[in-house]
Amino acid sequence: MRRWILLGAGTVVVLAVWTAVFVAGTLEGWWRQPLAARGDTRAFAAAADQMIARESAGNLALSLIEGGRPVHERFASAGAPVDRDTLFQVASLSKWITALGVMTLVDAGRVDLDAPVDTYLKRWKLPASEFDNRQVTVRRVLSHTAGLTDGLGYGGFAPGTPVQPLVASLTRAADASPGADGAVRVGLQPGAGWKYSGGGYALMQLLIEDVTGEPFEAYMRRAVLDPLGMTRSTYVLSEPWPANVAEIYGPGGKKAIHYRFTATSAASLYTSAADLTRLIAAQRQGPDGAPAGRGVLKPSTLAEMRRPHAAQYGADIWGLGLVLYAPNGAGDFIVGHDGNNFPAINTSARFDPASGDGIVVLETGDDLLATRLAGEWVFWRTGNVDNLMVLMEVKQTLLVLAIGWGVILLGAGIVGWRLRGRRR
Repeated sequence: MRRWILLGAGTVVVLAVWTAVFVAGTLEGWWRQPLAARGDTRAFAAAADQMIARESAGNLALSLIEGGRPVHERFASAGAPVDRDTLFQVASLSKWITALGVMTLVDAGRVDLDAPVDTYLKRWKLPASEFDNRQVTVRRVLSHTAGLTDGLGYGGFAPGTPVQPLVASLTRAADASPGADGAVRVGLQPGAGWKYSGGGYALMQLLIEDVTGEPFEAYMRRAVLDPLGMTRSTYVLSEPWPANVAEIYGPGGKKAIHYRFTATSAASLYTSAADLTRLIAAQRQGPDGAPAGRGVLKPSTLAEMRRPHAAQYGADIWGLGLVLYAPNGAGDFIVGHDGNNFPAINTSARFDPASGDGIVVLETGDDLLATRLAGEWVFWRTGNVDNLMVLMEVKQTLLVLAIGWGVILLGAGIVGWRLRGRRR
């Protein structure tokens, strides 16, 4: 009997040790190889180009940035050529720039981060809930900790289909992505945890319009885009379209349509690799002494946006409108935002505020290539695993973990079978 107890206890210990070592190794990147030797920009650029040549199935623009300046660019297209000024629809990456717009109002004293959102809304209010809606603050909406349970995801409206008014969309989005509730409401205790909410950023669109009295696109152009030199970027493509807009491709290289959005703040920014490079450069002091923020935002406001405001599984993951991808080794984070939308739009921007180094990848035709490239850059740059890469690889990780458990249990079974044979 004692042998069986020891076998059972030993098996549990080995399972626990295997799980702890494997999970730690995965999070710390023990099993991962960088695309190139750390610090070798030329080798990383060559490896990224090879990855693009193998996997790109539509349009792609890559900008590798050092000290706020592009040091390597790569463009690929299945159709009309693209370049550094080509406009791509960037899906949820739009939220980062929307957050900048909200923070301009904070800097101007027109919005208080810790005031209830309803304070600033004139045309729509959060519906009554079992929770205290006064705890739904601007800060919590920007960091996805407001307890909103819309689950959005916007699919958009096809050409020729009327675009739903913003107020009606907040009540129930007609273009909610599959599986999303679609109603912007408080379904969880505000401040208790992180839950992604595209509807929260539609709420920020309404806030900007109600506070300023201007259309969202007009305010963002006047207060953010033009002052930062992002002069080609726009939340709304007006007819006739400007020149040099990237075609959208679905999986397999099939052309797709450009959907239009009510929640332009959350999903509809059109921007270019060149404009996002300018935005990344503006996150730190310029070579001519221009301050971080370039007068659009205070340097202290940019730092506040990068400060951790939400955590998951013990890891800091979100600031104000920014994803915290990994520690940068200098007391800050590699930050930025990603975008994904139907049929295969994937965009990524990452940067290190300490150095001004970064990467921009805008693409259509593959739903994860941009995120994978950007995640590889983070690991190459810091030696830390990008948080999104961990989530992307969770199925593969669980499979390997389960195989290890199976081997351990099989070994324990063999030992038990032998012990049983000896007793006979």
